[in-house]
Amino acid sequence: MTPIEAKNLPVSEVACSNCQACCCRLEVVILTDTGVPERHLSVDEWGRETMRRLDDGWCSALDRDTLMCSIYENRPLICREFEVASDECLAERAASM
Repeated sequence: MTPIEAKNLPVSEVACSNCQACCCRLEVVILTDTGVPERHLSVDEWGRETMRRLDDGWCSALDRDTLMCSIYENRPLICREFEVASDECLAERAASM
C-alpha cells in the first residue's frame, strides 16, 4: 500500500503572540514550590493550595493589559507544562469562544 502524502495541512494559528489566556480561567492546583507569591494563593474546599482567582474567574496573576502572566518566572508547574496549541489549549480556546 502506498501512503498518501498530505499537502497544505492547516497550521495552528495559536501562538504566544495571539494567545487569549483561556487557560488562565482553569483551576490551578499547586503541586510543587515554584515561589508563587502568597497573594496569588488560596486554599480550596478540600484544603489544596491553588492559584487565587478573582471574582470574574481569571487568575489573579494575569496581567489584564497584556494577557501575560505577571509571575511567569515563578508560575506553577501545571502552568509550565500547559503547552500553547496543545490539544488541551485548543479545547479550552474552543470552549471559551
